[in-house]
Amino acid sequence: MAQYDYDLFVIGAGSGGVRAARLAAMSGARVAVAEEDRVGGTCVIRGCVPKKFMVYASEYAGHFKTAQGYGWSFPEAPRFDWPTFLAEKDKEIARLSGIYVTNLQNAGAELVHAKARLIDAHTVELVGKEKTVTAGKILIATGGRPWVPADLPGIEHVITSDEAFHIPQLPQRMTIAGGGYIAVEFACIFKGLGVDVTLVHRGPNILRGFDDHVRAHLAEELERKGINVLLGCQHERVEKTAAGLVSHLSNGATVESDMVLFALGRAPYVEGLGLEAAGVAVEDGAIVVDDFSKTNVESIWAVGDVTNRINLTPVAIREGAAFAQTEFYDNPTSFDHEMVASAVFSQPAIGSVGMTEAEARHAHGQVDVYLSRFRAMKHTFSGGEERALIKLVVDAKSQKLLGCHVVAPDGPEIIQMAAIALKMGVTKAQWDSTCAVHPTLAEELVTMREKYMPQDLGPVA
Repeated sequence: MAQYDYDLFVIGAGSGGVRAARLAAMSGARVAVAEEDRVGGTCVIRGCVPKKFMVYASEYAGHFKTAQGYGWSFPEAPRFDWPTFLAEKDKEIARLSGIYVTNLQNAGAELVHAKARLIDAHTVELVGKEKTVTAGKILIATGGRPWVPADLPGIEHVITSDEAFHIPQLPQRMTIAGGGYIAVEFACIFKGLGVDVTLVHRGPNILRGFDDHVRAHLAEELERKGINVLLGCQHERVEKTAAGLVSHLSNGATVESDMVLFALGRAPYVEGLGLEAAGVAVEDGAIVVDDFSKTNVESIWAVGDVTNRINLTPVAIREGAAFAQTEFYDNPTSFDHEMVASAVFSQPAIGSVGMTEAEARHAHGQVDVYLSRFRAMKHTFSGGEERALIKLVVDAKSQKLLGCHVVAPDGPEIIQMAAIALKMGVTKAQWDSTCAVHPTLAEELVTMREKYMPQDLGPVA
């Protein structure tokens, strides 16, 4: 590919793009990466990483309360300082972003700080630099951006998840629009930090796509923590007043707050990419790719959220790695999108892998369900009311585990190991043959023997 400036040009320096660029460069290929913002992408800069720091910070309010049940006392009430947290968070994000830059450079890839736009199948314009470059292969890894209804009256008064990481001071009252994992996580974060939170969602329950028992259980826990959850309605307009903001909802209700956060989902970031000029196919706003992340254009690939397959950072990384293995190591590799575990860092958190009960019944017909809801040992001692939920979904015929769902403080940590077993096709008998680790919350996973019937979910132990 000597006729081109680069063997590979990557548009977007997020997790997927960086992994692909590094591996390709390490093969000896000439690689360049264009990034219009900070290196690290959504996850490092305005997603998983800073949000997890916020989750940690918000959990301490509950930890302090639990500690009192264990005999701890505090001479004065613990205080949280938002500006101090922001400064430390920003320092850590800068450090991580710097690591991404260093790793790219050490691998031999060139980093270009500019927005890139396709001119044709092999040519990229570096916007603002009055320069074009050519590449034998082009990889698009631009991720996603928050979606907001642009025509909603008063939309200029709301913030999105991008801005939530940088608000100068905590509001006393916040209204959050949305029912997905981003909205739910931020509702728990800001509630834990002392904000009066109202969550507004147009659907009948939060977390569409998750198991129905999980959704109902977490909704109850959010209410128990004092989050006002309003379902079956949505914003019609946002009014700015002298006292703050007023959310006018479709059910006729109004909610007054100091800040309104819209977390209605994210859309693939394809704006200004020049996809039409290069002939790249787009469907429902996402770049269309095959199992090897290749578009309909022979020289162009796409990975990560811009393809709207499974929008998770580890998935983007694996897709980027598979692309590099296929195109630069002569090792045809495609990422298997089945049985990918996920987490919601709500409070309590969710760990989930495999099918929901509804999905399993649709795909397999008869299924066996094992379900347990209980207060964890930590909370029974201290008088806490938080409950955990564990659910297994099993194919009745083959006895193969189809789904595992955990709602508990350590749910995401637990589900990582469960995902290995489900990915390998474990049966319920094999699962049950594992000896429990006692005393742990996770031991409930391997001690459930009685099949769940709808009338069985009685009072919490």
